[in-house]
Amino acid sequence: GAGVGGSVLWNSTQDGTTTTASSANASPAVHQGAAPATGSVEQVASAVLPSVVKIDVAGSTEAGSGSGIILSSDGEILTNNHVVEIAGDGGSIEVLFNDGSHASAKVLGTDPLTDTAVIKADGVSGLTPATIGQSGQLRVGQQVVAIGSPFGLQSTVTSGIVSALNRPVNVGQDNAGNATVYPAIQTDAAINPGNSGGPLVDMNGDVVGINASIRTASSNTGSESGSIGLGFSIPIDEVMPIVDQMVKGETPTHAKMGVSIGNVTGGSTSLIEEGAEVGSVTPGSAAAKAGLQQGDIITKVDDQQITGADSLIATVRSYRPGDQVTVTWERNGKEMTATVTLGSDGATS
Repeated sequence: GAGVGGSVLWNSTQDGTTTTASSANASPAVHQGAAPATGSVEQVASAVLPSVVKIDVAGSTEAGSGSGIILSSDGEILTNNHVVEIAGDGGSIEVLFNDGSHASAKVLGTDPLTDTAVIKADGVSGLTPATIGQSGQLRVGQQVVAIGSPFGLQSTVTSGIVSALNRPVNVGQDNAGNATVYPAIQTDAAINPGNSGGPLVDMNGDVVGINASIRTASSNTGSESGSIGLGFSIPIDEVMPIVDQMVKGETPTHAKMGVSIGNVTGGSTSLIEEGAEVGSVTPGSAAAKAGLQQGDIITKVDDQQITGADSLIATVRSYRPGDQVTVTWERNGKEMTATVTLGSDGATS
């Protein structure tokens, strides 16, 4: 499938949509036998599978598939923007439910900056909404389960652990040149092309992330190499306010500091080796009001260490417009700190 998942690359990363093969129509496994043990992967799968869908998308020049999370009994479904964008303006979206039924769907809203989208299945009722959890409660080493349709294989369940938190993952940019970077949950649960848009859940069966990208060992970014234990999910806490805006038909808004930034370079006069170096400050922005200047190196936002440009973008995106944060930066060898009230991109996005 040419262009499949094309916007979702992180170095050698590709995930998301995949062309539908003949094996993609395999029936979901049927559970039989004794009741699953409490706290087991089997129990989690039994509880969450009815809330996960496969999404088939067709556009004018390509087709693909991904996964989605049921938000409401009448068919609101959360997925990735890169899953549905193939449809474009005149394409089609079809949702396949765990019980084998299907329905057409339309897009309610998309947000390229967080790689999320909400679609609405037509003429459905009585669906089982997923339970939304709290990604902020996750800990490294905690067991998690991923559910979706890798390579079109509907209702696939994999398990693993949280490998890392707040991993800045850059998967491209929107049409305006704004970077799509999020503070990802890294997991070693097997995630492959087609898992995108499906849930990462904790052992209570609560959705803590949206599976969105993988890193592969392939040097060919156009290939569909499989999982090597490096999967990345968008934390649910950061995107639920944006999801709520899309459900209401509103344009999503994001926190904004008002600086252009780059990684610290070897030519910098600072002794600091990691951080986000300010290239310019927008007049009247949150950063300008806090006193930030060109050449400053931002090293921390609240308690989050800033290691580079992507790290700062991901961290700021985890807040909402109007939130107050403590920003630490270095200027000419001196550490400085200020409270910054983050702005909004609502007027310019």
